[in-house]
Order: sequence, then structure tokens, then C-alpha cells
Amino acid sequence: MTTALETGFDFTVPPELSAHAPAEARGLARDRIRMLVGRREGLITEHRSFAELPEVLRPGDLLVVNNSATLPAALPGRLPDGTAVALHLSSARPDPRGHHLVELRRPAAGASEYFPPDRSPARPGLHVTLPGGASAELTAPYTPRLWHARLSLPGELTAYLARHGRAIRYGYVDRDWPIEAYQTVFASEPGSSEMPSAARPFTAELVARLVAGGVLVAPITLHTGVASPEAHEAPYPERFRVPGTTARLAEHVRSQGGRVIAVGTTAVRALESAVGPDGRLRAAEGWTELVITPERGVRAVDGLLTGWHEPRASHLLMLQAVAGRPLLDRCYAEAVEGRYLWHEFGDVNLLLP
Repeated sequence: MTTALETGFDFTVPPELSAHAPAEARGLARDRIRMLVGRREGLITEHRSFAELPEVLRPGDLLVVNNSATLPAALPGRLPDGTAVALHLSSARPDPRGHHLVELRRPAAGASEYFPPDRSPARPGLHVTLPGGASAELTAPYTPRLWHARLSLPGELTAYLARHGRAIRYGYVDRDWPIEAYQTVFASEPGSSEMPSAARPFTAELVARLVAGGVLVAPITLHTGVASPEAHEAPYPERFRVPGTTARLAEHVRSQGGRVIAVGTTAVRALESAVGPDGRLRAAEGWTELVITPERGVRAVDGLLTGWHEPRASHLLMLQAVAGRPLLDRCYAEAVEGRYLWHEFGDVNLLLP
């Protein structure tokens, strides 16, 4: 059972700093967003364009990227009394009992709003009618927000979602965008409910420049669940895979003095879940329940490229484990003062040793 985590971070993000649309819709190429670089050694920060990443990294560094592709995991539904709801599907793969995790939300201006537990219609046995002759039956709560559900679909899940679903959207995004806006250049394994957004600013041309400069790139897969922007829950189990080639390359890079830099918190979670008792990375796959905190620390990751997180987001504890509290405090203060943009279509933060 996941519970809320207390991050201890105290800062305010003005509403106007939410990125309401993809960079392309704001007149920018994907790789022209802003990047705040923070270096733990010397507590140094730099304000750059993401397109300058090849000049910031060193030959021999390894970027570990998540190749999970985003599903259109938001479905319109109806309760038995006809009330409209939104159903967010957390995983394309069911648990061993054949149940999926879902969240019911209240439709609002094209997006959806959180149902506080005391106002949620969710209850065991509730039937939700879905498009195309499909339905979902809630069976048991997993958290006050997430429920186990038995889906009844007319066909295979990903094909059904492609026909009837749309990308999950929260209220700070101004309108629905096609699912392509939620795919990264590395996306090849469909399965995420929400975009692994730290990799969104990469383009094929930028990757080519990185590789030409001696920076290595290797994949992991971690299929994201649905976020908890209102409930601030700890991460819950997610499906992941770290290939043997990636594990061996990361070990080699570190033995040669290079740095392993995770692209996104999903890459950190996957890599750290693949560390064996001897402290070394090896091939691994399954469901990870790992929660990374400053007390736990990180063993396989030296740096992290990530988006900007809200004050109570549990991911801040993972960032603190990688970067340390003093650097994180400085980066967030400068990001707010410098009016960086938050959320999946926003700017990024590169945290280096």
C-alpha cells in the first residue's frame, strides 16, 4: 500500500510557471527548451539551452534512457446513474489475478479533477461503462485514489486504447494534444500511462551530436503508472526491465571513470532496482516497489536529467538522493526566480556530481 511521503521541501511555484502546451506549440523546437545545470561539486549552477547538452557532457559519459512509449490511457466513462467520469488506466499489464489498477476522476474542462476519497463514487462492485461496449468493475481499493478493476474489453487492450483512449491530461495543459506529443524519440515499447517526460526534449539530431562527441546511450524500460499530482503518494509498483547490455555498459563506464546519467526518475528507479547485493548492476526485470530516499541513497547513478517537480512530489526525495539537499535547494530557488516552466512540457534540470 502506498502512502504519502513528507518531502520537507518548502517552495511555491506560481501557476503561470506551468507549461500549458508542448514546446513546438510555443514556437520552440523540442531541444530549445531551457536547462538549468547543477553541479554538486562546488555547488555551481549554469543556465543553458537543452541543445547545449553535448557541450555539457563529457566523452565516455553514459545516458540511460527509458524506451517506454506512452499509451492513450484516459477513457471516458459513465457510472450506472449516467454521471460522466474519466477512467485513467495505470498499467497495460494486469496483475496475476487479471486485475488492472485504475483511477476514477471527475471530467473538468476537457481534463479531469481528483476525487477526494470522501467524494469519490468508487466502491467495490461499481460498474463503469466504457466506449465501444467495454466496461470496468471496481473490485477493491489499492489506495484511497487507486482501485483494482476487472476490465471487459471487445479486443486487445492497446488496440482498444488506440481507438477509444486519449493521453492523460491534467488541468494545467490547455487542451488535448495527439498522443505523438507525448512520445519521446526513444519510445519503442508501448506501456506507459504517462510520458517519461525527461527525454521529451531529445531529437534524433541531438542524439547524433551526443554520440559523435563520444557520449554513450543505452536503454532501460519502465512503464509508468498514473501520477498523483494531488495526493503526493509514494511510487507504487511499476514494470521494468534493465537489459544485460545496459547493465554491463554502465559497469564498464564507471570503471573507466565515466558517469552514468539517468534520463528521468524512471531510469533511476529501474537502474537502482537492478543493483545486486554486491552493489553491481546486472540484467533484471519484473515489478519494482523500490522507493529511493536520501537515507537509501543511489548506487548505480551519478547524475540525473529531470523535469521540475512540485513541492510535495515524492520524486524530490529521489532527486535529493542523487544531488544532495544544498544543490537541490539552490536549483529550485533559481528555477522559480528564473521563471523556468514546470511539468511534462516544461524545462529541465541536469544534476551532475
